[in-house]
Amino acid sequence: MAHPTRKAFILGAGLGTRLRPLTEKLPKPLVPFANRPMVEHVLDHCIAAGIEAFAINTHHCAEAWLEHFPEQSYRGCPITFYHEPVLLETGGGIKNIADWIDGEPLLVYNGDILTDIDIAALISQHSRTEDHATLALLAGGANCNVGIAGDRVTDIRYLRKIDPGTHQFSGIYIIQPDLLDLIPADTKVSIIPAFIVLAERQQLGAHFCEQASWQDLGTIEEYLRAHHALAQETGVEATSCSTANIHPDAQVDTKTCFLGANCVIEQGSKLSNSIVWPNAHVHAGAELYQCIVRYQAEGSHRMETL
Repeated sequence: MAHPTRKAFILGAGLGTRLRPLTEKLPKPLVPFANRPMVEHVLDHCIAAGIEAFAINTHHCAEAWLEHFPEQSYRGCPITFYHEPVLLETGGGIKNIADWIDGEPLLVYNGDILTDIDIAALISQHSRTEDHATLALLAGGANCNVGIAGDRVTDIRYLRKIDPGTHQFSGIYIIQPDLLDLIPADTKVSIIPAFIVLAERQQLGAHFCEQASWQDLGTIEEYLRAHHALAQETGVEATSCSTANIHPDAQVDTKTCFLGANCVIEQGSKLSNSIVWPNAHVHAGAELYQCIVRYQAEGSHRMETL
């Protein structure tokens, strides 16, 4: 029987440049989504599939990780942080945690995506094969550059000049520990070259997630759109945290607004299609439409980050 996949590496070291200014003082995975840091949604998803321990690499605003996870654990699962003073990219980041991997298969998960991909099914498929890595693939998307033949990946980004691609890589995959042999030590390198070697050896599996939802919250527009979609799809009518302090005379469209913990919404303010982060303050009489309030807001604003 194959060794169970019980460890996950969450990629958290990116700069989040496309999501600025939301990432000025936070790593992108700690940016709130639906009133919780994005990474908590990722961790919950992994735990539901049986993951028991996590590693997270850090770089930009690294201190924020320990502020949010002071016990270095989440729901009883230990979290080990690996700081990268110089970014190592995906391949280098995985090589850097070789001692923590300790010879076990590893789930790798981009820390800035939201998806309902069936992680347990991905793990199950991988455990039944001899593949050295298995990629979770989407049937559509903006970057359908993964070529396949049957249940194996043959090409990525047309690097082998075999197949320009029909599927999009989700950013979620499982690797066997011997993949580390294909990654140079102490080097800034993507995981893609190692995947290409496996594709050449017919050892790179494809797991198809045809019905899965998937969102990369890489830009302000995508961030707002994902919140709007969540409110529409789930029929959310109470998107504020229980500790949000909302004045009785404030007019908040609870079907379209997300209010974080301990935020303050003062008298006479009007909010629609807006997101208020935890501890943020909306002053009396403010009128906000499709805004993101990180700190405080007063006056009238449309489609602004405050």
